Amino acid sequence: MTGRSQSSRHGSVEAGKRVHLPAAQREQQIVEAAITFFAEHGFEGQTRELAKTMGITHSAIFRYFPTKDALIERVYEHVFLKRWDPAWKALVIDRSQPLVERLVRFYGEYSRRIFDPPWVRIFVYSGMKGYAIAPRYMELVRDDLIVPACAELRFELGLPSPDAHPLGERELEAFWALHGKVFYLAIRRYIYGVPVPSDVSTVIVDDVRVFMRGMPDLMRECCAGWEKTT
Repeated sequence: MTGRSQSSRHGSVEAGKRVHLPAAQREQQIVEAAITFFAEHGFEGQTRELAKTMGITHSAIFRYFPTKDALIERVYEHVFLKRWDPAWKALVIDRSQPLVERLVRFYGEYSRRIFDPPWVRIFVYSGMKGYAIAPRYMELVRDDLIVPACAELRFELGLPSPDAHPLGERELEAFWALHGKVFYLAIRRYIYGVPVPSDVSTVIVDDVRVFMRGMPDLMRECCAGWEKTT
């Protein structure tokens, strides 16, 4: 048998191994490849090209994901939902420690999970092309972080609860501004490709502390005219 035929036979065996991967393993392989592919090409990238980069047939992808949107949904679950820790909401409302310490801890953990090129690039691409990934994720951030944190700061300041006096846009936007400040560090690094501080954790601590020093006056102003809760 010639070296050429041996090589051809070896390639067929390897191809056969790829084709006959267990279903769960093949599905995970497609998702992981899609994350890298969409992070590089955006959601305009075609699944046919994704298949080529993986060395599999186009139909193999659709055996697991009947539509491109179904694959994108799985990417969302893998990249965004799996990195969001449900315990963070409990941390935000844990009154055994000052809110400033809770926020410092949250953003320390959060930044370690999102400071990742695929996470940032996929998030940006989804917003630019109208996919629901960014709005759905921002709703999660709002419900599990922004709103609870606003309510907790009101409690610390002895101001009315949101039940007595609904949270206003100014309060919510102030918390979004803090969140955006942290996220912008990742944007600068992975989208613009410009330097960010080498010690991001210290910068985040500074951001939270500065934010918390300025918030009491704003929140008292927003709640002016309402009696303090007992």
